[in-house]
Amino acid sequence: MKIISFKLFCFLILIAQLCAKESNFSTQTIDLGLVVSDIDKSLKFYKDVIGFQELDGFKVSGKFPKLVGLTDGAELNIHVLTLGDEESATKLKLMQVSGKKKSRIIKQPYIHTVTGFSYLTIFVENVDKVLRSQAMKPMLKVPKYYQMDYLRIFAFLC
Repeated sequence: MKIISFKLFCFLILIAQLCAKESNFSTQTIDLGLVVSDIDKSLKFYKDVIGFQELDGFKVSGKFPKLVGLTDGAELNIHVLTLGDEESATKLKLMQVSGKKKSRIIKQPYIHTVTGFSYLTIFVENVDKVLRSQAMKPMLKVPKYYQMDYLRIFAFLC
């Protein structure tokens, strides 16, 4: 009886594992696409101040951007930034779009004033290292935060 109970137990465990819901996501990270008003300034900020590394970017051109609703027909030249070398590292994809209609910069005094992404949280080992970087010095003149396009990068000053 004990042998049958043990076999039944093992069989039920196997069935439970097979029936358990598996995630349909191939990775637990996401990539973010961010349209900016000045690609050069944005790249300088994310690379020199925050410490992102730039990977090979890519273009989306021809009829495809309009066909799938990405743009009004404008080509996309996407710069891919990452915080590490791991394959699963989150990628920030920056682009400046020269469409038929000019991009608007929305004034957002609080995170709840406009829907959509309002900030990025980037975890660092040493906040002082970021705040003391040469590239950060011009931004420290701005009280408590630096605003770039639609994002607010908070630099908590002690």
